[in-house]
Amino acid sequence: MNRSPVSRPALPAVPPWLAHAFRAQREPVPWNAVCRGALAAGPALLAGMLLGRTALGVLAAIGAMLAGINDRPGGRRTSVRRLGVPASAGAAGLLVGTYAGQGLTAVPLTLVLTALGLVAGGVSAVGPVASAAGTQLLVAAAVGAGMPAADPGWQRALAFLAGAGWLLVLRLALPTPGSLAGDFRFDGERAAVAGVYDAIAALVEAVGGAHATARRAALTAALDHAQDALAGPRLRGHAASAAERRLHARFAAALPLAEAATALCWAGEPVPARAARGPRRLAAAVRADTGPGPLPAPHLPRTGLRAREAAPVLPALRALDDALLRAAEAFDRGEGAHRGLLGRRRSPRRALRAAFGAGGREYGLRVALCFGAGAAIAQALHHARWYGSHAHWYWLPATAVFLVKPDLGPLASRVLCRAAGTVLGALVFAGLAALLPRPAGLVALVAVCGALIPVATRHFAALTAVVTVLVLALIMAGGEPQASAGRIGETLLACALVLVVGHLPMPGERGGGVRDRLAAAGGAAHAYLLHVLGPPGHGHAAGSGDRAEARVLPERWTWGGAESEDRAERWALRREAYRTLAEARTAISHAAAELPSLARHTEGTDAVAEALERLVDTTTACAVHLDDTGRLTPRHLRRLREALGELERLERRGVRIPLPVAA
Repeated sequence: MNRSPVSRPALPAVPPWLAHAFRAQREPVPWNAVCRGALAAGPALLAGMLLGRTALGVLAAIGAMLAGINDRPGGRRTSVRRLGVPASAGAAGLLVGTYAGQGLTAVPLTLVLTALGLVAGGVSAVGPVASAAGTQLLVAAAVGAGMPAADPGWQRALAFLAGAGWLLVLRLALPTPGSLAGDFRFDGERAAVAGVYDAIAALVEAVGGAHATARRAALTAALDHAQDALAGPRLRGHAASAAERRLHARFAAALPLAEAATALCWAGEPVPARAARGPRRLAAAVRADTGPGPLPAPHLPRTGLRAREAAPVLPALRALDDALLRAAEAFDRGEGAHRGLLGRRRSPRRALRAAFGAGGREYGLRVALCFGAGAAIAQALHHARWYGSHAHWYWLPATAVFLVKPDLGPLASRVLCRAAGTVLGALVFAGLAALLPRPAGLVALVAVCGALIPVATRHFAALTAVVTVLVLALIMAGGEPQASAGRIGETLLACALVLVVGHLPMPGERGGGVRDRLAAAGGAAHAYLLHVLGPPGHGHAAGSGDRAEARVLPERWTWGGAESEDRAERWALRREAYRTLAEARTAISHAAAELPSLARHTEGTDAVAEALERLVDTTTACAVHLDDTGRLTPRHLRRLREALGELERLERRGVRIPLPVAA
């Protein structure tokens, strides 16, 4: 007897704002950062205790803790800016907060903190380092105003800087495990450049498959990471050692390989499996700081114009062969890269435009409201002594600063993770405080939490839990009573405050941060397209459209002179186009995971990003094909027109960004 299957009701889909709260980054454990974390905050606190200046030791440990949150993989030179700029901003905030808290009453103090929030919020829109600096400025200002102490403000600021500086010294001095075979000063840069070659190989392997688009995005992320790792601050305008010059040359050699791999991905036709062997060998050579050895033979014959024009995949494969040969020469010579390839073109005018643009104004207003309202509520509750007799009221405004930051994820996800992490951390500390000896147990707990921070940064709730335990241990080490219950209450108040402010109407259009990033991506795509298909002196062709077919360029190119400068310019423009697109994609993804009342303000922006990506991919394929044949195929022209037409249709539908216009 046949039985009909029992139909089961479909499970309701998890809303994006809730699903995002459960996402975590999956990365290898950064053991070197774990070691630095263990040696930073705990020893800083212990040093203060041994010197009889426990309050300053607490501030040094807080500086080391905040620096540990910013201690991410990358080059040592880059870490000077990534850790040093936010630490300097934090010390300035602590100085201002201390003197403002000592000399102002509640209302003027709240106005000063609100003004600081407005400035720091606008500056945070400039970039990741500026965002970290704005965060530390406000958190340290809240600590300075809300944690009274007998020490003068300049001593507190120096103690904060000393803690962060100690972690930076560890970052610069300690080698990465397993890196002693080469010059360990550049182990982070070597790993980043090797990751680019691995990403190129992975993209070539995925060409024609379902994962090709994801691998192309991963290649962009690897290039961004390597570019950041190599672009740290320097005293001289050129590489100071042979090891650094080799790394610069090897990064530059990866750019034509990435370009060819992107063109292969655009063509969408499978390529020989051995095409990925060359980039893999180059990746191994970068990691070992050795020569690449023999590379695979060319994949295709180089004769016959008819064969060259048979399919778009053939010029891209030849470009891959050419780039491999050039890479082998660069690995042997070890010459430095063009400086324009190593850093971003971020002028002061562009930074000001980001800070005072729609995104910066919207973010600045929300930060100012959250931080100022948090400070006012905290002071009122402090004077009412509703949560105990301790003299600290900084937790609520400092929590609001972290919650209002859009680069930490969607608002609802941040609120859920912060609440859950604080409750978990407070409960864990309450249990440990009853068992650990004092003060040795508290110092050990601070050291353990410092070691856990690099791992906990994978998820905001985990990071919140670890930081909560660490800060509560510091408070108790400073002589205050156990404050877990009060911290939970203040955190929940901050969550409610940020949810309310996050939904308040603001002057101008909502979603300004997303639109600013899309505008930057549109402008970068426009500049890249004009360089490849623009007038003479700005790229390959005398024009775009059908006129590009008539322009025949030299069959081969040489690395040197004006042609070298033109290619360096093209690769720099291509890097900026893909990088700004990746930033826009991240902002759009966060906005789409907001609550529906907020997500609706950025509906349709993902379609703009997809159209811009298709345009930039097609422009890359056009550049590679023009290098090989000097003319574009009907397929290239059709795809260009389709991408430009889609952008124009989106513009007519009300998406206001600077879209590239066909000539």
